[in-house]
Amino acid sequence: MTGDATSELDPATRERREKAMEELTAARDAHRKAGGVSRGRRGLLIVNTGNGKGKTTAALGLMLRAHGRGLRVRMFQFLKHESAKFGEHRTLDVLGLPYEGLGDGFTWRSKDLENSAAMAAHGWSLARAAIESGEHDLIVLDEFTYALKYGWVPWPEVEAVLRGRDPLLHVVVTGRDALPELIALADTVSEIQPVKHSYEAGIGAQTGIEY
Repeated sequence: MTGDATSELDPATRERREKAMEELTAARDAHRKAGGVSRGRRGLLIVNTGNGKGKTTAALGLMLRAHGRGLRVRMFQFLKHESAKFGEHRTLDVLGLPYEGLGDGFTWRSKDLENSAAMAAHGWSLARAAIESGEHDLIVLDEFTYALKYGWVPWPEVEAVLRGRDPLLHVVVTGRDALPELIALADTVSEIQPVKHSYEAGIGAQTGIEY
């Protein structure tokens, strides 16, 4: 684009651009850094919930970012089974990042829900030990909201562990239907809601996108 930056634009885009530039200029001129923001590192409790796609994906992105900064990371997956080898597992293997599959697959396919509950409780014992070990800087509890929602893991115990963890340890929890108590305790909560999904148009799960 040469000369006038807007001369070659269609009318709708030109109008959108001009309005945006006015708003951005006003926001820039009015910008002031917020006061009272703490400096230095502290551990955050982060929750990715909602019915939309991307909760685990966002947690994996945080793992990669933390790893890139030299933080020690680990993931516990409460639904995926230990032999799962989806795309993210292959990448984590290449990077040498630890993860555990603690479940027996999706709950709606489970043939023994009591066993599913027992596996979740055992998985929590492993995750709790990792949280209390002091050996990690970021721990992801993927799809952990379901273990809490179904009563497979007691919230009072989880709350005590999260409150008592090392003050520098980040914990990320993902899954639908996060307990209100978990949301209240968290530092950062993102609710991911669907607008459209390809599955609704009859498009099946895609390699490298869904798994």
